[in-house]
Amino acid sequence: MAKPVVLIAEELSPATVEALGPDFDIRQVDGTDRPALLEALATADAVLIRSATQVDAEAIAAAKQLKVVARAGVGLDNVDIKAATSAGVMVVNAPTSNIISAAELTVGHILSLARHLPAAHASLAAGTWKRSKYTGTELFEKTVGIIGLGRIGALITERLQAFGVKVVAYDPYVTSARAQQLGVTLLGLDELLAASDFITIHMPKTPETTGMIAGPQLARMKPTAYIVNVARGGLIDESALLEALQAGTIAGAGLDVFVTEPPLGSPLLELDNVVLTPHLGASTDEAQEKAGVAVAKSVKLALEGELVPDAVNVAGGAIAPDVRPGIPLIEKLGQVFAALADSPLTSVDVEVHGEIGALDVSVLRLAALKGIFTNVVSETVSYVNAPLLAEQRGLEVRLIADTVSDEYRNVLTLRGALANGQQISVSGTLTGPKQVEKLVEVNGYDVEVPLAEHHIVMVYTDRPGIVAVYGKEFGDASINIAGMQIARQTAGGQALSVLTVDSPVADDILDRVRAAIDAKLLREIDITA
Repeated sequence: MAKPVVLIAEELSPATVEALGPDFDIRQVDGTDRPALLEALATADAVLIRSATQVDAEAIAAAKQLKVVARAGVGLDNVDIKAATSAGVMVVNAPTSNIISAAELTVGHILSLARHLPAAHASLAAGTWKRSKYTGTELFEKTVGIIGLGRIGALITERLQAFGVKVVAYDPYVTSARAQQLGVTLLGLDELLAASDFITIHMPKTPETTGMIAGPQLARMKPTAYIVNVARGGLIDESALLEALQAGTIAGAGLDVFVTEPPLGSPLLELDNVVLTPHLGASTDEAQEKAGVAVAKSVKLALEGELVPDAVNVAGGAIAPDVRPGIPLIEKLGQVFAALADSPLTSVDVEVHGEIGALDVSVLRLAALKGIFTNVVSETVSYVNAPLLAEQRGLEVRLIADTVSDEYRNVLTLRGALANGQQISVSGTLTGPKQVEKLVEVNGYDVEVPLAEHHIVMVYTDRPGIVAVYGKEFGDASINIAGMQIARQTAGGQALSVLTVDSPVADDILDRVRAAIDAKLLREIDITA
């Protein structure tokens, strides 16, 4: 079997290729050469990029077998996430790869502003010795305000506290308990601006946060205060910042990001109370390597059919270890469930009962949908587009979880309504030290059948000799029955038989068996691993 093709469209560290391992056909292309990129994407299963390669709707349309776009970094401005999602393509990035580098750069900007390091260096390099001109200020006992107390904000807090500063923060999504744990005092934005000697902003760029630090906010700062932005260009209104710096409303600013990059011709370049760097937040050897290795690992998971915690267009995130074994089980149950339906599904309940019901099991809803659609639609089904397929078909999907399971440690159930008014259900569990996947219920009948590649499910009137009848039919057709279980609710009533067979069964054979036993239901179920 041919190895999956992984296309590397930009220069990545050797550790990235090493992390991919030997199981892939790794190819190189210049992602900025558009014709070459489109040609190479035609046979790619995955593409790894940085910031220069544009993976837009045209590129995704050219990549008929593409399963994952991996951005070795944080920003995704160069990826059309909507087009990727519609095509069932997973988009992943490396959201934590640069957080230490960004935090350290922030501290570097603060120190540079406090001690005028760049200006002092430039002066000395020009042949002058002006010690008094570059008298600075200590960080000790100063107040540092952090706008956005996420992962980077928390790292900055840890590092600055060693300087003996007081840290205050504004973040409407951080609890007081979390702030207390970090040793931070939460304030309103206006209070933080007025109290701080140094301010650093670490917010995502959204319509609400763009320009959140403008003229009115800068006016609330101390004239001796400094502001730093290494997060996203545009969080600080550059025109208002220029005016405040020129007027002395604030003492200075440190910027690593800009509205337009590079900021050629910006008047900010001419000021001596500004420290500017060319978007270096992720520009360390360590961050580059972490980003490449992280997305390489994500690509491996994605191409192996696994869910990826760093996927940006798949719900779920990190998966609890106790929940993870349920993912392939419920995917297979989804295939059984869909095979039992003889009319379009209108609603599906994904039920999780048992110990794992206390955990985040949202990923099981996603996996169930992937299983349901795997063998019933023509397009490739992934964790990415399975919810979209459900939405397009008007399928109502609910996730129900509790910690009650009488017979098994955990039970996963799919229960649904069909357009013809019928109800169907299947349940499964994992048993024993080897976590064997078993089918334990079908349409209300209790069974315990290890899931295999090929099954036949039959419902018929319970009567003597019926097993011999269908056993002979399958035997005459050279279909080997590897396992069988029969369940019934009352003697002489309806019985359900689940067969495990070694090979697929032709439709004409199924029709003969159906007629021979007068089956109310007879379905062949082929499960794709």
